Amino acid sequence: MENAEYEKLVGFFEWASKLGISDSPNNFHSLPPNSCLGNSLLLSYFPDAGGRGLGAARDLRKGELVLKVPKSTLITRDSLFRDEFLSSAVNNHNPLSPTQILAVCLLFEMGKGKSSFWYPYLIHLPRCYDILATFSEFEKQALQVDDAIWTAEKAISKAEAEWKEAFLLMQQLQFRPQFLTLRAWIWACATISSRTLHVPWDEAGCLCPVGDLFNYAVPEEEPSSYETAESWMNGSFLQDDGPLSSGISRSNVFVEGYDAHMQRLTDGGFDEDNAAYCFYARKNYKKGEQVLLSYGTYTNLELLEFYGFCLDENSNDKVFIPLEASMYICNSWAVDSLYIHEDGKPSFALLSALRLWATPPNQRRSIGHLAYSGSQLSVENEIMVLKWISKSCQSILKSLATTVEEDNLVLSSISKLQNLNKCREVKKMIQCECEFEGEVSAFLEANNVQKVENVCSKTKRSIERWKLAVEWRLRYKTILIDCISYCAQIIISLSTQNA
Repeated sequence: MENAEYEKLVGFFEWASKLGISDSPNNFHSLPPNSCLGNSLLLSYFPDAGGRGLGAARDLRKGELVLKVPKSTLITRDSLFRDEFLSSAVNNHNPLSPTQILAVCLLFEMGKGKSSFWYPYLIHLPRCYDILATFSEFEKQALQVDDAIWTAEKAISKAEAEWKEAFLLMQQLQFRPQFLTLRAWIWACATISSRTLHVPWDEAGCLCPVGDLFNYAVPEEEPSSYETAESWMNGSFLQDDGPLSSGISRSNVFVEGYDAHMQRLTDGGFDEDNAAYCFYARKNYKKGEQVLLSYGTYTNLELLEFYGFCLDENSNDKVFIPLEASMYICNSWAVDSLYIHEDGKPSFALLSALRLWATPPNQRRSIGHLAYSGSQLSVENEIMVLKWISKSCQSILKSLATTVEEDNLVLSSISKLQNLNKCREVKKMIQCECEFEGEVSAFLEANNVQKVENVCSKTKRSIERWKLAVEWRLRYKTILIDCISYCAQIIISLSTQNA
């Protein structure tokens, strides 16, 4: 972290400390003075794991309280409604969703500038985000996969529709022009989507000063032995850990960290008894390690949609392959359970559904219980299913504009672009990178880079979103390739056994 940026945060931590935000269980600090951090946590920079985040100031034990944020410091609709002008205008307006109301309130508070009670916190909020709603047409098409492009289009259209619904209210609140724009609205919604924590009294959640500095930890994957028919039917593998409303809340699945002995959440949650948001170590941490927070179970596309990042290794990632109508009809599995895991293995439900589909219709009733229990029906049936899955994966890969190898070269070119500041340097690089002049040139044309001298900050943000799109599609393709390899290995093994 740059010294200038760190120095700016000192005042914020002093403000937070005065309001009772503390990483000390006993609200006592020996070092540093006038700061909310230093006993359990320290602000650190983790270049390969989320950037700025919170590190362990000492060895921490699993379940130990590491941060407490009083309710009075949380930014919610209720706390912002202390402004009677805001409260009256919102209550007299046509109903909006909880997230829309919080977005309006956040922009209203931002418009107050230094007079806002939360100004020391608000000035440190990111000024831009990379969620799907911010993607340009080029960046959206760079995802390549139809489902991902559709998800981006849906996010963009949803943001615009909600902005239009709230526009009259924002005018009545006398917003300054810069806060009335769609760009400002998307910023507010992205702030809510990527930074809010769950609270029981408001579906939109709350903004939590200091508490939103924790970076994301992937929830531990359930052991494969538990992926049984019973667990699927009971819904434990179908649990939606996504948004409570139109806005995502980081703590929707804190229940995963529930400590039955202590009768509380080990990851974090709002504590009514203490009237504070309390955060706990989700595991044992050594001094200097990054202390992480589980926002919930998300695929990489969902992380990109709601938070603006992807993970190199995400055990919750998955790929859905197109199925024929007859494949859905012959079984009772939920559609969202039919997918390929991040490691390339078909899901329990997908294998079960395809085993039934590959069985003659007049035999399905008699062997259905075996398929639902996860049993192979026959070697021939299993090979047929695996060959179909492999062929489907190959078909998807062939339909996409670039290969994995080409995507890696594109990422290499993007990395070089990120280090250039002059457009003449960019043009010179393109001449050397002739293999991918097509996509690089299309990006430069979409951003009018050829017409300016310097690469502006707007273009650099676009480069970052383009990079995210390529990284996402690369991981998507890798899962398909791993699935093809997995199917081939099992087919060889089955064929050998049957020889």
